[in-house]
Amino acid sequence: MIGKLLIANRGEIACRVARTARRMGIASVAVHSSADANALHVAMCDEAWPIGGPAPKESYLRAEAIIDVARRAGADAIHPGYGFLSENAGFAEACAKAGIIFVGPPASAIRAMGGKSEAKALMVASGVPVVPGYHGAAQDDATLSAEAKKIGFPVLIKASAGGGGKGMRVVSGAGELAEALAGARREAQSAFGDPRLLIERYLERPRHVEVQVFFDGHGNGVYLFERDCSLQRRHQKVIEEAPAPGMDVARRKAMGEAAVKAGAAVGYVGAGTVEFIADPAGNFYFMEMNTRLQVEHPVTEAITGHDLVEWQLRVASGEKLPLAQKDLRITGHAFEARLYAEDPARDFLPATGTLHRLAFPAEESGVRVDTGVRQGDAVTIHYDPMIAKLIVHGEDRAAALRKLASALDAVRVSGLANNVAFLARVARHPAFAAGEIDTGFIARHRTDLVPAAGPADDTTLALAALGVLETRAAEARAAAAASADPHSPWNRTDGWRLNGDAHDELVFTDNGTERTVRVHFRNGGYKFDLPGGSLDVRGTLDAQGRLCAEIGGHRLAADIVRHAMEWTVFRGAAAHVLHLVDRLVAADAAGAGDAKLAAPMPGRIVAVHVAAGESVTRGQKLVVLEAMKMEHTILAPADGTVERVRFKPGEQAAEGEELVVFVAREEA
Repeated sequence: MIGKLLIANRGEIACRVARTARRMGIASVAVHSSADANALHVAMCDEAWPIGGPAPKESYLRAEAIIDVARRAGADAIHPGYGFLSENAGFAEACAKAGIIFVGPPASAIRAMGGKSEAKALMVASGVPVVPGYHGAAQDDATLSAEAKKIGFPVLIKASAGGGGKGMRVVSGAGELAEALAGARREAQSAFGDPRLLIERYLERPRHVEVQVFFDGHGNGVYLFERDCSLQRRHQKVIEEAPAPGMDVARRKAMGEAAVKAGAAVGYVGAGTVEFIADPAGNFYFMEMNTRLQVEHPVTEAITGHDLVEWQLRVASGEKLPLAQKDLRITGHAFEARLYAEDPARDFLPATGTLHRLAFPAEESGVRVDTGVRQGDAVTIHYDPMIAKLIVHGEDRAAALRKLASALDAVRVSGLANNVAFLARVARHPAFAAGEIDTGFIARHRTDLVPAAGPADDTTLALAALGVLETRAAEARAAAAASADPHSPWNRTDGWRLNGDAHDELVFTDNGTERTVRVHFRNGGYKFDLPGGSLDVRGTLDAQGRLCAEIGGHRLAADIVRHAMEWTVFRGAAAHVLHLVDRLVAADAAGAGDAKLAAPMPGRIVAVHVAAGESVTRGQKLVVLEAMKMEHTILAPADGTVERVRFKPGEQAAEGEELVVFVAREEA
C-alpha cells in the first residue's frame, strides 16, 4: 500500500483525496501556488510545499517542480486529481522515470486517448460506435471547410486535445466557419497548448451520458454504471445525475460493455470515464475518454456505495479490483450540483471576488458537500470558478431531487455573483423533474431559469430594513455595555423622542434605483411605510444573521448578510442584494457619463477587430477578451465610431478597465 501521497492539484479534488488518504492511514503532501498558500487543501494535508506563482503555468503545470517536491518529501506516489497534469502523458512518464507511482493510467493509454481524433480512429477499429466526422491530421482552413460541408451543417468544432467545452463551437452554416475555427484554435491553444481541431456532425437534442470504468493491472475491468451530464451551459456541466433517467437494462449493459471495450483497447489501468452522446432514438456514440477521475464522480460513489479514490489508491498499489461486475449494484439515485462563481444573467460570465459568507447545509444522510474554499477566501482569475459541489442521494429520482432543492435552499454565498438560485430553479423545474433533459435544456428554458432581475418586493425590503435596525440595536447595546454609563439615553435605539412621532428613513439602492423605507418606532417593534403600503413589523436577529420576523402578521425567517453598506437578504436559495445609502458620505453620481465598453472581468486581449476612427454598427465585434480559459466578445452597443482602442492583443486588462473609447452616432 502507498505510504505517502503527494497531491498534485488544488481545490476540492485535493481536499477530497486528502480525506480519503487520511482515512486509509496514508500521509498526504500538498503543493501550492503563491496564491494558495493559505488554501483549504494546504490546511488539510500533513505537509505542504510551495511550487511557484499564481498562474497554473508557474505552479500546478510545472511537472519537474512537483516531482522534485515528491522526492524531497519522500512521497512514493502522486495523485494528479483532474485538470492540470492529470491527463499529461509526459508527466506520467516522468513519474515512472523518477520511481514514483502515478495514480492513473499508463502514459500509453493517456496518449492513445489524449487526442480525440486518434482516439476515435482507435474506437472505430475496436468496434465502438462514433459520431460521423473529420478527425484527420490536416488542419488548414480549406480542408476543414471541405470536411464540414461533407458532414453537413450544423457541425460541432472541438479541440482535439482536451474537453470541458474549451475550443468548442456550434456552426450553423459555411459563413460562420472561418471565425469559429479561429476562435476555437485560440481557446484550444490557450487551454491545452495544442490548436488542433476536429469536426463532427452536430446532433439535435442530444444527451450526454458517460460511463465510469475501472481497470486494475491484472487484466480485470468493470463499469460502475452511467451518469447523465446533459444539463450544460457553455458546453460545461452544471448538474449531473446517476443513473441516467430513462435508461433501460439492455442499453445500460450495451453502453457499459462498450466503455470497458474502449478502455481495454488501450491497456487502461485505474479510474476512467468513457463519454457518449446519445440521440433521441436511443443510438449512442463514443465522444472521448477522460483518462482520470471526473468532477462528477461522487454521484457514482453515492449509487454504488464505493469510494473511487480508495479504489484508485489500491489499484495504484498493485491490488486487484475489489469487486467483479456481477457484484456491482445500483442503489437509489444521486445528483451533483456545481456551485460556481458566475452570473447566469450575463451568459454565465465567471466572477471573481471574496466569499464574505459561505455556508452549506449540514452533511447528513444523503447530503454531501465537496469544496476547496472557506468563508473569507477569494475566487481569482487564475483558476476554475467552482466554489463547491453539492451531492445528494435518495431512494429514487424524485426523492433525490426534493433533497437537492432543499439543500440548495440552505446554501449561503455572498460577496460575488453565483449560480445558487439558478440551480434551485432547475431543481424545481417541471421538465427537469420529468426527466426531459438534453444538452439544450438550459437554452430552451432560459426564461424560467434566468428570469429578468426585478426590484425587491415589500417583504424583502422590510427584511432588509429590519436587519439594519436590529444590527444597529445590537451594536448600540454592545457599545452601551462597554461605556461608563450604560443607561445613558444617548445609547437608546428605539427612536424615542420627547415630542412628536419617532421615525427614521432608510434608503437603499436596488439595481440602481433608490427604494425608501420610512420607519415609525413602536413599542416592541416598528411600522414600515413601504412602496405597497404600511406594515407592522417586529423581529429578532441572532449573531449568525438569522432573522426571525413577523411582517403584517406573517411569520417568516431569512438570513441577513452585511458587508460594509451591502446587505444581502436570503430567502431560500434566492438572494437579493441592497446597498444602504449613507446620506452623509454618498457622492453625487449625476453626470458620470455614458457606460464604458469595459472589461467584464480581468483577462487577456486575444483579438482586436477594429481600429481608431472606424465606423461600426450595433452588435459588431470590437474586442475579444480571454478570461478563465473562455473567450468573451465585446460588441458595439449602437451604431457609432471607435475613437480609440486602448489595448493590443496579448495585453492584460483589469476588471472594469475601458477597452474601447466609443461614441454613439446621434440619431437624425
